[in-house]
Amino acid sequence: QVQLVESGGGLVQAGDSLRLSCAASGRTFRDTNTMGWFRQAPGKEREFVAVISWSAGSCYSESMKGRSTISRDNNAKNTVYLQMNNLKPEDAAVYYCGYNRILYSSCTDYYREGGYDYWGQGTQVTVSS
Repeated sequence: QVQLVESGGGLVQAGDSLRLSCAASGRTFRDTNTMGWFRQAPGKEREFVAVISWSAGSCYSESMKGRSTISRDNNAKNTVYLQMNNLKPEDAAVYYCGYNRILYSSCTDYYREGGYDYWGQGTQVTVSS
């Protein structure tokens, strides 16, 4: 079992920045596995945002590319961050952290929500215009 806890969401204005955190724990957690961020806005499906993987590197959705950075805590290794800059109202959603035990060589293999084994409870991001 792996437990994931997201934090860092909140209400910001358009153009502001936020850093989301995802702390992982559990007996079967491995820091070599892949961590991804997805988001879900009301009435929409959950969509891929970013992923960090030892095998495939770091990748971003087109909407977040250039405005976000995904990273791991260098010391703790069990915490992943998503730095989001220049936030837009359309970025408003519940952001979820996911844990994927499979090592793919291509980032696109991590875009699929169904491939993740564990999810956190989510953290709300609200962006006012």
